Amino acid sequence: MFVSKCRMCSGSSLYKFLDLGQTPPADQFLFAEQVKGPEKSYPLEVVVCEICSLVQLNYIVPPEILYCNDYPYESSTTKAGRSHWNEFAETTVRLLALEKKDLVIDVGSNVGVLLQMFRNHGTTVLGVDPAANIAEIANRNGIETISAFFNSEVARGIVASKGKASVITATNVFAHIDDLHDFMQATDILLNEKGALIIEAPYFLELLQNLEYDTIYHEHLSYLSLKPMKRFFESFNMEVFEVQRRDIHGGSFRVFVRRRGVSEPPVSDIIAELLAAEEYAKAYDRARLDTFARDVAQNRADLRHLLLDLKRRGKTVVGVSAPAKGMTLLNYCGIGTDVLHFVAEKSKLKIGRFTPGGHIPVVSDEFLLERQPDYALLLAWNFAEEIMNNLKQFSERGGKFIIPIPTPKIVG
Repeated sequence: MFVSKCRMCSGSSLYKFLDLGQTPPADQFLFAEQVKGPEKSYPLEVVVCEICSLVQLNYIVPPEILYCNDYPYESSTTKAGRSHWNEFAETTVRLLALEKKDLVIDVGSNVGVLLQMFRNHGTTVLGVDPAANIAEIANRNGIETISAFFNSEVARGIVASKGKASVITATNVFAHIDDLHDFMQATDILLNEKGALIIEAPYFLELLQNLEYDTIYHEHLSYLSLKPMKRFFESFNMEVFEVQRRDIHGGSFRVFVRRRGVSEPPVSDIIAELLAAEEYAKAYDRARLDTFARDVAQNRADLRHLLLDLKRRGKTVVGVSAPAKGMTLLNYCGIGTDVLHFVAEKSKLKIGRFTPGGHIPVVSDEFLLERQPDYALLLAWNFAEEIMNNLKQFSERGGKFIIPIPTPKIVG
């Protein structure tokens, strides 16, 4: 469904600056019997609201299609990721002086890794996640999780059974939501008077400056920066009081929001600093965004030239890791089985399937070491150091890695 309004301010002045073509949903990995059947693709186009400056997709794939019962994403597959979630919980508990009586609710809680960390730091926890298979894993792991899309009705049910929350977290989730106004209404119902909503997401300024276009896919409806978020929350009588920047996912930011009138902790100076940095970078300027789009097209040309040159020289090339962002890269750049023999992956939910669009077989990391190809395209480049360390045997035998973003380069 194409949209004609901004999901934050409802403005209709939307400027399209990037078109990544028709792609299938990035997390819909196929079983062998599905490969020969029909596969739906949808427009992947990006616009900026010229009223509030929100960057968003202008086509929405229904969430029932994106977050099906067979959702193949687990949030705990890297050591760096688990360390990040532990830091998130530790920092929040300290900043907000949380205790055991405080209820922390994670929206889009996945298998419960973040909530496990909060529980380890002494709070009460509850997860909400729409993917039944993922919620089942979380419950088996001892993290109570409701399988549902977060909305006002679900919020009222939680208040009736558990009471109000001191913290609501939405990590890599807020950007996935179409009806942000309903999300805020549900938050208002569920959050206690002094409670905090904490949103973590890839920071659009990082995406823009580091050419991280592969972060764009259908689940990510919004590409968040502080200027539009501050205005949006103020419309609900809430304020941003803290922002923390983190390296994960190519550069993310953690935005702390509360009701106006709460004085502790004080509003951080970083808020004014980041707003000034966004303006200085011309993050919402048409000319700057058009330059970004041209640079994206050049990256595609450069990466294809590198890979096809290796193939012409008789080299074997595969992919390593199969994150959603990698599927944007592969499909936009037209990289399929003619270039990559397979993609190696740690997640058991993806091994044995095929990538959406290109239908490249997904195998285990052990299979990669058995075959020992010449080159491996590192799709989860944001975890490059850890992945290359895990596959040190590959490079010790002469294998080399290719990092595609921001400029394709061979390492190792």
